[in-house]
Amino acid sequence: MKITRAGSNASMKGPADWFTGTVRIDPMFQAEDPGRVGGSHVTFEPGARTAWHTHPAGQTIIITFGRGRVQREGGPVEEVSAGDVVWFPAGEKHWHGAAPDTAMSHIAVQEAINGVAVDWMEKVSDTDYAG
Repeated sequence: MKITRAGSNASMKGPADWFTGTVRIDPMFQAEDPGRVGGSHVTFEPGARTAWHTHPAGQTIIITFGRGRVQREGGPVEEVSAGDVVWFPAGEKHWHGAAPDTAMSHIAVQEAINGVAVDWMEKVSDTDYAG
């Protein structure tokens, strides 16, 4: 058994290559071998968002605060709010972030395959973000 205390992992600023706007990442857990699942609590200031990306084993996000936006490639921009759970299947190109006027936080859970949990791509344009 392992207990990880809240706040025991240092917060980090979301890297500019992967995010637009102000984003804070708080690592929550990372499974030890042979496990592959990890999770973080991610907070987006209004208008902040991820770049387009995929996950080799998919990703679940659990909205814990505020309102946000999510989009899968080829689909509409959809609004999400606290309590919503979003599943992105393996390899599905997508992005997620805060609404223009409201912050949003979510817990992100994904598995790594061969040590890779995410493949980052181009940034989401303001036009795409606006829907």
